[in-house]
Amino acid sequence: MPVCFKLIMKSAFYPVILAGGSGTRFWPRSRRRRAKQVLALDGKQTMIQKTVERLAPVSHEKDFWIITNEFVGDEIQRQLPSIPPKQMVIEPEPRNTAPAIGLAAFILERIDPASIIGMFPADHVIADEKKFRKVLQRAIEIAGRGENIVVMGVRPSRAETGYGYIETGDKLDQELFRVRRFTEKPNQQRAEEFVTAGNYYWNSGIFVWSARTLTRALREHLSETTPYLETIAAAWGTRDFEKKLGQLYPKCENISIDYAVLEPRSAKGEHSSNLYCLPADFGWNDLGSWAALYEHHAAALPGTNGRNVVEGKDVYAVNATGNYIYAKNKFVAAVGVHNLVVVETDDAILITTREQSQDVGKVVKYLNDKKMTDLV
Repeated sequence: MPVCFKLIMKSAFYPVILAGGSGTRFWPRSRRRRAKQVLALDGKQTMIQKTVERLAPVSHEKDFWIITNEFVGDEIQRQLPSIPPKQMVIEPEPRNTAPAIGLAAFILERIDPASIIGMFPADHVIADEKKFRKVLQRAIEIAGRGENIVVMGVRPSRAETGYGYIETGDKLDQELFRVRRFTEKPNQQRAEEFVTAGNYYWNSGIFVWSARTLTRALREHLSETTPYLETIAAAWGTRDFEKKLGQLYPKCENISIDYAVLEPRSAKGEHSSNLYCLPADFGWNDLGSWAALYEHHAAALPGTNGRNVVEGKDVYAVNATGNYIYAKNKFVAAVGVHNLVVVETDDAILITTREQSQDVGKVVKYLNDKKMTDLV
């Protein structure tokens, strides 16, 4: 059954790029001051440069906003000189995605009450950018026609426990579903059940909504944090902004937008929540680990199995398959090893298996605990 939205005035679209992560799972290449989003992991451009480039045909550069941290803020400004510096907000402390996108929504609602906001992680890979923009344009259209929240969902290829899942309900047309429920990072058994069911999608972390829709949802579901965000937003563009940001932002609840808004909103029921899912059939990958990066690059190599992915000066492999090797300055010989990740930088070497590469973040915790901050 087709869905009918009430048409309202055409609104400006503001991409908000969340770039505050530290990218610990890509240690030792990723450090606090050169986190994943400012690294070139998929070509010559950095991840955040590629994010801005794929969105540029949809919005003016003057309408981009970046939410990041003090460690990479200067580097991002250097990499993206066309983004107005006043629209790069530096979090005084990390507070997860709800306060980050919430602050942008409260600011933009004041600047442009009819604004539509897209929330985009800074470090994802999109294979078919033309199709991505087509789906995004549809999401902007839906978000601009009422109190609607649109999420892009990725059809799961495996029972992944590291992603959130979207349970879809009614199919409204060929490319649009109502959302029945959000479930964050299920255990293995539930993830397998979701994949088998066939009506679940991975949560891509890409959302589109009007600023007004999001601010109203935050007032309803994150009521203790909302007054802080509203006060900070009211100071934007004045000399008091940095002061208010430093004083009040750390008081915000440390919570993701999924837990803060999407889960309680979905509890209203699929016919009352105004939540919609558009399938993200455009080659999405969040490159969340060295193993994911290996798989991404290996898919482009000739052959089918056992390919080594090499980024470096020179590698000689003998009876060695399925390895990811990064060594820009040294010759590497891989003999009789399989499915390893080997990453060499000037001051550190990582050796792990692809299977356990999700645990690299534990190395960063160890280094922090040991006060070895020069390696973090």
